[in-house]
Amino acid sequence: MSKQPNTVSTGTKPSRSVLFGAAFLMATSAIGPGFLTQTSKFTAQIGASLALVIVLAIIMDITAQMNIWSIVSVSGMRAQDVANKLLPGLGVVIAILVAIGGLAFNVGNVGGVALGFNAMIGLNEKVGAVVAGCLGIIIFINKNAKTIMDKVATILAAVILVTVLVVAIISEPPLGEVAKGLGSFEKLMDSDSGMFLALTTLLGGSCGGYIAFSGAHRLLDAGISGPENIGHVRKSVLQGCGTSGVVRILLFLAVLGTCMSGTQWIAANAEAIVGASNPAAEAFRLAAGDIGYRLFGLCLFSAGVSSVVGAAYTSVSFLKTLHPFIAKYERQFVVGFIAFSTLMMVILGNAAALLIIAGAFNGLILPVTLGVMLVAGHQARIVGKEYKHPMWLTILGAIVVVIALYSGIQSVPTITQLFA
Repeated sequence: MSKQPNTVSTGTKPSRSVLFGAAFLMATSAIGPGFLTQTSKFTAQIGASLALVIVLAIIMDITAQMNIWSIVSVSGMRAQDVANKLLPGLGVVIAILVAIGGLAFNVGNVGGVALGFNAMIGLNEKVGAVVAGCLGIIIFINKNAKTIMDKVATILAAVILVTVLVVAIISEPPLGEVAKGLGSFEKLMDSDSGMFLALTTLLGGSCGGYIAFSGAHRLLDAGISGPENIGHVRKSVLQGCGTSGVVRILLFLAVLGTCMSGTQWIAANAEAIVGASNPAAEAFRLAAGDIGYRLFGLCLFSAGVSSVVGAAYTSVSFLKTLHPFIAKYERQFVVGFIAFSTLMMVILGNAAALLIIAGAFNGLILPVTLGVMLVAGHQARIVGKEYKHPMWLTILGAIVVVIALYSGIQSVPTITQLFA
């Protein structure tokens, strides 16, 4: 049964570790293998002009998640319950879409951990995938799974940030070209430039599908909800989006520095990155040699483990309110989700291609989920009579919906080619 909005005060003073954990669960869910693969490949394809796409994606990410976290937290209901209360049956559709997107990403996340193992110690990728699945399962069979998840997410976010920063410094990116790239609006509007696909995919990898709800649902499970905690919730959003945004910028600079020397484009390096089965790994190798490659392995391992945890946890959190049986055996369903993802990765392989497709698919889901939450945010039967969702936040959210929808429509033909 869905929780009624604002009928129960949590009476809980928000724990700093839980707030940080929720922020970094969202951040590390975003900074997964897909994040690394997508950013590296698009940087090598588009060049300095991707700076504009990245800035737009970060602004839209913050706007979308600020709206979603606020409404989920104030209502005290998970997103699918909010949608069902708005329109019966709508939550079921959203839960299924998010779960499918989460599964697609999680198969790639398991593959990402395997690629990380391969880069670090040369471990066979299929063996690495099995080890990755086992690591995720070990976290969830522990009775303190959610506490461990908070700590793991925070530590791995720090590891990823430091690793990418080191390579960004080594690659010496041309900051002057980056500044020029921020003004590439004409290129953005060119449908043949690939920038719309990049925007849809990067946005999907930052806050599409399950990612936007990972931290918000974690806070609900920790008993942090209601209007009295809205300030803490929004601060967590900024911490999480800020972390993923900084890593995105640093990764872009690292890869761009590899593809450019001053103002000169190094076509051979760019082609090597685009054509590699592991684009980010190739970028790190070109930037810092064998040490860079090993550092990348550590980075990809960290990103993959945290994303496997985040994707499984949040996807099941969408499904568990659809039937009491799922809620009763939540931990077992999470374990099964991870095990199935691992099996699919061993069978399918080709994690890099799957991660691009998963990011694009989740980017197409975002206008639907965000649009539903914006409407729900102004329904007193959902958020209560006392809470008034800020109109400026709603307007910015509506702009994100329009841009994401337009970008998604423009990129559909290219996404179709990816499936082929």
